[in-house]
Amino acid sequence: MTLTPERLSTDQVDTVADRLRTVLREDQVLTSKTDRLNRARVPAPFPVHRWRERLPDLAVLPESTDEVAAVVRIANELRVPVVPRDGGTGLTDGAVPLHGGIVVDVKRLNQVHELDLDNRTVTVGTGINMLKLNEQLGRHGLIYPDDPASYPCSLVGGRIGTSGWSLVGSRYGHTRDLVLSFDHVLPTGDVIHVGDGIGRKISKSSSGYQLKHLFMGHQGTLGIATRATLKLYPKPEAELSPFWAFDNYDDAYRCVGALARAGVATFAGAVLFDEYKVAYLRRDDEAYIPQPSDVRALVCAVMYGYEDEVRPAGRRLFRIAKEHGARYLGDEISEGDWAARHDRYATPLHGRTKAGQVVPMSWHCEDAAVNYTQLPAVSQAWHAIIADLRRKTDVFDDWGMFAYTSADTGVDYLTEIDVGIWEQRLDDEAWALWVQAKRDIARAALEHGGSISACHGSCREGEVDLVPSELGRGFEVMLDLKQMLDPHNVMNPGKYHLDLAYAGDAEAALQQLRDT
Repeated sequence: MTLTPERLSTDQVDTVADRLRTVLREDQVLTSKTDRLNRARVPAPFPVHRWRERLPDLAVLPESTDEVAAVVRIANELRVPVVPRDGGTGLTDGAVPLHGGIVVDVKRLNQVHELDLDNRTVTVGTGINMLKLNEQLGRHGLIYPDDPASYPCSLVGGRIGTSGWSLVGSRYGHTRDLVLSFDHVLPTGDVIHVGDGIGRKISKSSSGYQLKHLFMGHQGTLGIATRATLKLYPKPEAELSPFWAFDNYDDAYRCVGALARAGVATFAGAVLFDEYKVAYLRRDDEAYIPQPSDVRALVCAVMYGYEDEVRPAGRRLFRIAKEHGARYLGDEISEGDWAARHDRYATPLHGRTKAGQVVPMSWHCEDAAVNYTQLPAVSQAWHAIIADLRRKTDVFDDWGMFAYTSADTGVDYLTEIDVGIWEQRLDDEAWALWVQAKRDIARAALEHGGSISACHGSCREGEVDLVPSELGRGFEVMLDLKQMLDPHNVMNPGKYHLDLAYAGDAEAALQQLRDT
């Protein structure tokens, strides 16, 4: 039988709150509905009439590792679910309490504990966000180059819990590369330090298992990171972000591959916008890029470094782009659009019904890790899935696709399809269609040799059903680890199908999922 926690009664909530007040101040234990609602919502669309399913019973605001550990120990003793919440910007519900319980809001763990200018590291509380951190680092000519689309509002702890993807990862690496080590509260309340070796500032060790990676991307199911040591780089002196227009997708596709393979050291990434994305930007006037009718695809390349290395490297990339039929869109458009790359999380969005009516819509994206050679086929498959969905209901809109280099060699790409969702009309029937579409999108990525997610994780209804198929025996190892580290299933229950770790018929349930 699966060990899935039941929702707490009112008396049980009072008991838990009283126990929490023995380790926290009164103002650190939040029980009002407003406080709880504010910590239930994430950007990913969800049927409005079902929001109450995601409401935590309490929220707490710890200010130290010891306080986080004390909260988790109480939860483990009382068998109450615990859900860590950082910026709450994730798109696969990692921070959403599916079974109520205690939300641990880490925003008060936002101190800079140590800035080591000689070893180029900074040690911070995981409640700090990259924008605030870089404001302090900038005074020393340094930068922490983790750059998600949600950069102004996501927090370091959430980046660890989701193993975040960075827009400039081809130059500096992603969160897993930039976080050297961190303190981590286990589901039992024990505290460990993980990194390469046990050193807080070591970037490479061959001593023992690489436990740091075990606690990256667990979506809150294996504990809570509280204090992290991060790698720092010189603040770039120059940024170059040219946008080029193409009159067909094939030329743009070949161009973005050539740019990524050029071996330019200052290359930080390249983005390919397909025709659907161009059409969306053109029709809804939300783009900084003007959209002449003959533009069918766009490519952006980004370089960072010193002025005397970025400019010559830029000339090489301009030559490559020209050889592939690109038209440069000009400095103002290029610099403006790249500067606006973080705006999506703060911008009210709208889409169109099949009749062309403009309606408010939430933004959702499905992502995958796909090899360069598979991009065109995956693009066709994904657009076909959304087109079928749109034929069945007016709740969804196809906002087009990005393909974004994940590494400096161009071997694989974060591939993302953006979907507008009319959330106020997202009833149970439309939700079921959406879940099936998510499942189909994930399956298409796997069938083309990809991974279900390169960026957001995959613990939401639909795509999560295929995770056991993707990981094979590795998923069963995940179940073993979950049961060993969290014997009472208190950490973020209901995510990633990890409740199966406590089921007597796990093998049959797994086979059913793999046959889905």
